[in-house]
Amino acid sequence: MGLLSDPNRRRALISLLTRLNSPICVVCYMAGVAWFMGLAFEPFTLRTYMSENAMGSTMVEERFPAGERALTTGREFSAHKKKAGGMPVDWLVKTMQARGLEVFTQRFSRKLPFPDENKERYMVKGTNVYGILRAPRAPRTEALVLSAPCTPGDSNNQAVGLLLGLAQYFRNQIYWAKDIIFLVNEHDLIGMQAWLEGYHHTNTTGMDWSPLQGRGGSIQAALSLELSSDVITSMDLVLEGLNGQLPNLDLANLFYAFCQKIGVLCTIQGKLQRNDWDSVSGYSHSVQTMMLMVMKQASGRPWGDHGLFLRYHIEAASIKGINSFRQYKTDVTTIGRLLEGMYRKLNNLLERLHQSYFFYLMPSLSHFVSIGYYMPAFGLLAVILLLRALDLWVQLVSSPGVLSVLTPLVISHLTGVALYTLPIQFQEMAVEQFPVSETEAVVLTAIGYNVFLFIYIGWRVLKLVAVLYLAVLLGCTALINFSLGFILALTLVPVAAFVTPHVPKVLSAFILVILSPACTLLFSVFFFQELQELPVSFQEGWLLYLSVISQGILDHFLYGSLVYPLIALLVYPCWLLFWNILFWK
Repeated sequence: MGLLSDPNRRRALISLLTRLNSPICVVCYMAGVAWFMGLAFEPFTLRTYMSENAMGSTMVEERFPAGERALTTGREFSAHKKKAGGMPVDWLVKTMQARGLEVFTQRFSRKLPFPDENKERYMVKGTNVYGILRAPRAPRTEALVLSAPCTPGDSNNQAVGLLLGLAQYFRNQIYWAKDIIFLVNEHDLIGMQAWLEGYHHTNTTGMDWSPLQGRGGSIQAALSLELSSDVITSMDLVLEGLNGQLPNLDLANLFYAFCQKIGVLCTIQGKLQRNDWDSVSGYSHSVQTMMLMVMKQASGRPWGDHGLFLRYHIEAASIKGINSFRQYKTDVTTIGRLLEGMYRKLNNLLERLHQSYFFYLMPSLSHFVSIGYYMPAFGLLAVILLLRALDLWVQLVSSPGVLSVLTPLVISHLTGVALYTLPIQFQEMAVEQFPVSETEAVVLTAIGYNVFLFIYIGWRVLKLVAVLYLAVLLGCTALINFSLGFILALTLVPVAAFVTPHVPKVLSAFILVILSPACTLLFSVFFFQELQELPVSFQEGWLLYLSVISQGILDHFLYGSLVYPLIALLVYPCWLLFWNILFWK
């Protein structure tokens, strides 16, 4: 404190920081990137462990025997689904009732803001079917959920069959202390959103749905099951939910513990765990796994039906069965025992999962990176903005007028409001004037508006305000969604640190466009495909890019994803301020 309280020492420190400002900024940026890349190195990570005492042991005997019967039920479900041309509601109701459940249905409908060409839907109507197994040994104040989406074609029929098989088996057990809800939802996330809104008496998305006639207790945890094959080689755990939310780490630990006990191959991000962490290939594998999680979390979209439970403070995950080229095979009976063991341990919970981490990254299922380890990587990037702000403050000879600061800020944010609203408003005009579909019209309107703003320049703004604004914006984003905040910091911090009206205009403008939010998204699409080992051509990548933009807009209007309004209303106007600084006369 003496260093800051002594005026002479304070002036000396400020002089040092301003004189070495640029070298310090470069070192901080390189250190931040190096710190982040080091997070995947196993000695720098923590080994997963069970924090919740009620789930600390896997010493339960799993006895589920009816895997073949579940597959038969799945084939019956498939036949009735084809006959009905969608969800076989009547057959599901009768089948659940025959297994001793209290069965209810919920109808819902939703008109999309524009057609979803990926799933070929615009006006969505469907029905959810769910059955409740009442707890025989408790006052029925708490519940667990097991769901399986009813998807078009032949996919996920085995999941519904196993769900019904587990319902029949669970019905004959007497140790349940929580209600268990078996849910078959139609139209994937839309159906799940309708059911969750109905269950919790909320309507945050404007969807039309019928009130639920039956409820269980307060939902403590949920699993969404996806199986599309009679034989499984591995089970993949999906954690990323809406707006980058993650379930309590103990839920992932529980899945991993039972996979180890039963002998099921388990993966995260579709990748098996490797033991050669000290080799280049082993480290590269961990980096790919962690980066896939970062990219998925940064997207803000729910990567499974479980993703919508997290907004209601319900710990949830999706479990996907994978049938690949691996020689190791697992039958449905073993998968049923895996789920039985997990639900028996969740049944022992005396309170919600809360003792383990909610903010983490996972380079493998056996190791994780806590928030205390990965936040310094972001901090090293964010401190660059504070150093540049200090340098600018020292260089100011007089305080700028309020209007000189507020005017460009207001105008830049008005352009952001236009970017947020115009793609939906102008889609009909674009469809009439150009030979494009509704989805392409929305995306191209957004891109065209970006191009217009690239040309229309000339406002003046103080760089000090823009740098501080970006520091606050990235800091708040990283606290909610670290992955999104870090990716934005990687591209925007260099722009904010070094753009001035005195640098070469053409080269700097090119770099500014390359590091813009729109181009960052384009590069992320190709990078994500490379991480998945599914490289695409430029044309295929461009189509994926357009699809990602349209899905991001749909996710915002359908489920409340915050990434699209964040980019349009805050990040893009902030980037526009730096564009204006470059052409400041």
